[in-house]
Amino acid sequence: MPKLRIVVVNTVIHDEDDEALHAQAERARVLRIGLLEAGYDIVASLPPDMYLPERIGQLQPDMIIVDAESDARDVLEHIVIATRDERRPIVMFTEDQDPESMEAAVEAGVSAYIVAGLQGERIKPVLQVALAQFKREQKLLDELSDTKSKLAERKVIEKAKGLLMERQRFTEEQAYQKLRSMAMSKNLKLSEVAQRILDVEDLLG
Repeated sequence: MPKLRIVVVNTVIHDEDDEALHAQAERARVLRIGLLEAGYDIVASLPPDMYLPERIGQLQPDMIIVDAESDARDVLEHIVIATRDERRPIVMFTEDQDPESMEAAVEAGVSAYIVAGLQGERIKPVLQVALAQFKREQKLLDELSDTKSKLAERKVIEKAKGLLMERQRFTEEQAYQKLRSMAMSKNLKLSEVAQRILDVEDLLG
């Protein structure tokens, strides 16, 4: 089984306080060790700047981990852009317990929001749960998308059938068989033939 390829995004501390910088460096060290000991492949550690979406697009990681000491709204904004077209599990380790921050993170697509939980031994189970949660959500989204697509196709077919019944004086069964025959002869889906008929009708007014 291939290793999970991970990109770590470390938020930048603008405070010049040595203690804050030391704490951030220690968090990054614990996270890196925990990931490596769990057998994950860290493909990059990136800052949350304007180039983050492009870098994530180039690296194509399996998961994104955000290490945020506190408010991470800026990094979430960049990650939303980076994962807009191709969703990925996102895990955030943070010290920020503000409910608004949690809500914003979930809204942005974060699979797991872990407060004060950056201990090496916890990293692997947290990521496993986050990955399972993401796969479950993705399956539900795919099923919803498939259902919506089928409903849309059915509406197109029904509309094309109605048009044939009106124009050609077909019965509903005759209209359906006509669509089916055209689809088979052109090697197209029923909905594609139906859409073509509607498009022609629109062009002819």
